[in-house]
Amino acid sequence: MDFMQFFDMILHVDKYLGIFIAQYGMWIYVVLFAIIFSETGLVVFPFLPGDTLLFIAGAFCASGQMNLWLLLSLLMAAGILGNTVNYWIGHLVGEKVFTHDYRWLDKDALRKTHAFYEKHGGKTLILARFIPFARTFAPFIAGISDMTFFRFQIFNCVGAILWVGILVVGGYLFGNIPIIRDHLNTIVLVGVGAAFVPVVISALWRFAKRFRK
Repeated sequence: MDFMQFFDMILHVDKYLGIFIAQYGMWIYVVLFAIIFSETGLVVFPFLPGDTLLFIAGAFCASGQMNLWLLLSLLMAAGILGNTVNYWIGHLVGEKVFTHDYRWLDKDALRKTHAFYEKHGGKTLILARFIPFARTFAPFIAGISDMTFFRFQIFNCVGAILWVGILVVGGYLFGNIPIIRDHLNTIVLVGVGAAFVPVVISALWRFAKRFRK
């Protein structure tokens, strides 16, 4: 197997999961833990297939090839630990930004970002879990903006539990239905939109009322 083939298998691990289970047995849990940790913890891996991987893994649990409770526990831990590492990386970057004078950087914008995360960061972190790329960068930005760690960790844990729990259990219950499996990303985005759109409308309505005043 050459490097490009190996990279393709990692990039599309959801499609090769059955092969991995057959080849590596119990080590598949380590592989899945590493992938979820990397996607949520390292900003250079936002392209890993988190949503589909969780859903398909749940489907394999339904067929008895993996243990549902072990998978849930490990991947929730991976999601929490990954976001925590990502937060601290962002926090270290943010410290350098705030203590050094970079002409190209608007510190006032960072302060506004900090204020935003202190007020709305909880909803942002939870909703970002269900949006590819956003879930990788949200904890990093929270760290840069110096969001309070205790507050961050509360929503980090809630987000990880909901994200992993909903998708893995969803895969366990419905993962073997072709129309759901083949349109998973669309279903996830519609669900997030249904939760997020009312929040946006409410914010715009409050802004319009203030503008009139």
